[in-house]
Amino acid sequence: MADNRPSTLSSSRTEPTDVTFAGLGLPPVLVETLAAAGIDAPFPIQAATLPDSLKGRDVLGRGRTGSGKTYAFLLPVLTRLASSTSKRRPNRPRALILAPTRELASQIEAALAPLAKEMSLKTLTVFGGVRPNPQIQGLRAGVDVLIACPGRLADHMQSGHVDLGSVEITVLDEADHMADLGFLPVVRRLLDKTPGDGQRLLFSATLDAGVDVLVKRYLHDPVVHSVDSAQSPVTKMTHHVLHVEKETRLPVIADLAAAPGRTVVFTRTKHGAKALARQLNAKGVPAVELHGNLSQNARTRNLTAFSEGNATTLVATDIAARGIHVDDVSLVVHADPPVEHKAYLHRSGRTARAGAEGTVVTMMLDAQVPDVRDLTRKAGIKPTITRVRLGDPVLTQIAPGERTFVEASALPAVSAETRSGGQARSGGGRSGGRSGGRSRSRSGGGSGNGAPSGSGNGAGSGSRSGGSRRRSGGGSGGAGGTSAPRRTSGGRSGGSSSHSAASFSSGGRGR
Repeated sequence: MADNRPSTLSSSRTEPTDVTFAGLGLPPVLVETLAAAGIDAPFPIQAATLPDSLKGRDVLGRGRTGSGKTYAFLLPVLTRLASSTSKRRPNRPRALILAPTRELASQIEAALAPLAKEMSLKTLTVFGGVRPNPQIQGLRAGVDVLIACPGRLADHMQSGHVDLGSVEITVLDEADHMADLGFLPVVRRLLDKTPGDGQRLLFSATLDAGVDVLVKRYLHDPVVHSVDSAQSPVTKMTHHVLHVEKETRLPVIADLAAAPGRTVVFTRTKHGAKALARQLNAKGVPAVELHGNLSQNARTRNLTAFSEGNATTLVATDIAARGIHVDDVSLVVHADPPVEHKAYLHRSGRTARAGAEGTVVTMMLDAQVPDVRDLTRKAGIKPTITRVRLGDPVLTQIAPGERTFVEASALPAVSAETRSGGQARSGGGRSGGRSGGRSRSRSGGGSGNGAPSGSGNGAGSGSRSGGSRRRSGGGSGGAGGTSAPRRTSGGRSGGSSSHSAASFSSGGRGR
């Protein structure tokens, strides 16, 4: 057990231009694999932490969502295992990465997989909501890097299916979110089972009291690197508060979501997310939901539909605020203002990732004025506050471009399976291949639609061919036969230069 406070503070606010992965000491195979994916230079959090983490030091890294923390810990994990003389053994992982949510664990795995493959290392992801037997078999076969959510890993440990006594390096990602979710007791039980002399890396967007407990107890003389302030608002993120009447709230949200680009809409409750997704689909905005009441398969399918462009709007609860890493999200809408400022920052972090620009809109009713003002003050932002109604020109200033609405017959299949096995669909349609007519109604001016981009795997995305459209107003459109009712991001924000988990294989940059 360590009882040492962080010893060094390094603040890096601009990306070094003369630092390379090779110069930081990464193995050539990792440098080449990153370069093949279009990742040539480290982000500030990576350039700051890698010199210490590659030397085996314990590191406490603070950086806002989208700053590049994932590669900041994956690269030293792989480097350490590649140079280690220990062998892969059944039920005894050599490295452990703890993440608070299933979505985040899956996307860490997506970023890790191509790198681990080049180094002949085996990985496994463990989380709840799915059958445990495949995970147990994977552990029994032996694994080098185990990515896990605390609850399911604790279950496997209690049943004797995993032994953490051979872990050489442990990572806690989004440690503050684990504290918020009440995971600290189980996290401590897990860390207590790892060797006390192992290397530990802790990454977090904020370093609050809950995280400080872990630092004091488990990190040995850690080096601290911070690339943002504690509140970490993003300079390339534009903030708006729209003061609306109750009856215009939904039409305004639909208008914003129908603009070009991907949109993430946040609600406070699971019921609210489900209801809003259905309402948006009814208005012709292809939307899927993401919340804790969905089964894991449904969550995966819906997130895949969003990342591949079959649905252009994702309606989510706060469970998704730290687990969604999809490129080119140009707009975040707080349909329900969050309760506290940390949630606002993490929700908003779905856009303006890794140097890209983005827009954040908070819907505010009359009764919410005092709370929203207090929220933005604590978040350290100064939003533009505007009283609006449907059709207000400010909406096209906030989210420029031609509004696109899709008729029900052309909406993507939306998976809404609950964890109890029931299934409901919103938006109509079936998954799988289809052909035939499709009509779209358009209003306003701007750019037309384009082909979908992004990567992902899973069921639920179908292809379409043929079809016709109806349009009103100006604007240019693409030819028929697109594979999804997706709008391009032209008119709001262009392609991100991020190296994200969702786009590694296609050469994107993100986390």
